[in-house]
Amino acid sequence: MTVATQLEILDLRHFSARQLRPLLESESRLWEQRLRWNYQSSTELLLQYLDSRILPGFVALDRGRICGFTFCVYEGQKAVVGDAFAVASDPAQMLQITHTLLHHLLQLLQHSPGIQRVESQLLLYDAGSIDEAFLAAGFTMYPRLFMEYALPRPSTLSRQSTNTTNLPPNIELIGWSPDHYQAAAELIHESYMGHIDARINDQYCSLHGSLRFLHNIVRFPGCGVFDPDASWVLRDKRNGNLVGMLLCSRVADDVAHITQLCVATPYRGQHHGMTLLEHCIRHLTRAGFAAITLTVTEANHQAVKLYRDLGFFARHRFDAMVLDKL
Repeated sequence: MTVATQLEILDLRHFSARQLRPLLESESRLWEQRLRWNYQSSTELLLQYLDSRILPGFVALDRGRICGFTFCVYEGQKAVVGDAFAVASDPAQMLQITHTLLHHLLQLLQHSPGIQRVESQLLLYDAGSIDEAFLAAGFTMYPRLFMEYALPRPSTLSRQSTNTTNLPPNIELIGWSPDHYQAAAELIHESYMGHIDARINDQYCSLHGSLRFLHNIVRFPGCGVFDPDASWVLRDKRNGNLVGMLLCSRVADDVAHITQLCVATPYRGQHHGMTLLEHCIRHLTRAGFAAITLTVTEANHQAVKLYRDLGFFARHRFDAMVLDKL
């Protein structure tokens, strides 16, 4: 197509936040339309990084006008493709600009010394729509679902605070506390051993990585603003161990996003995940929220079934992309 010959691809670090703000605000509006996600806090954080001129990436110009960008973040021997977005007069042209930007970025990463792994989850794009550049570079694709639950009106709830009758006498449900930090990271690490999600996000593969993952959820707005009042743990009163956890963030005034739900291996099959979800649903309904969203790997059939049985539906299907260099 002729658009390819009209594009200039330049280093992202040549551009200021002021120059890129209109593009990022267009992307923020799309996040709200497609995923009910107020992306403004993430946009402002990214603009700060852009002004520091430290993010590796590229900008696309069409006849001198900025029409797209992409960037990555280095984490030791791993790189994460953080974003790729373009604007154009029609969707096909937009996707072609995005493909061109991703091709340049993946070429950069393939030739970056010391980078042994590359990960990416670009939630705005339908599964299969941007896979060309990733497949050509040798990535493995893992389809994932963005699921949503429409919360009922508060008046429809009974006076019962929550349904915890299924919990054994030794298990208690308590609110999130910063005191749980270390134990929560240990629970995440243990829960994802041998799990398909540990192939997608290697932070799950170590305790250090799980602590970093937890830190990112609680302290940064990339997955919404962490809501400690809507986050809970299950604890075994006999030994004090955490056996389950649900962490929640606010992604819009009336939309919550479950950022983590896990149950320790020895305690599975006892409906603890269902108990946490039902408790969360009741709490958020009482708080006046309209919806809850979450993401789940499509091949994680047990989790997908749990969410569907509760009433979640798949709003969107996207890809997680992983490259492990040999």
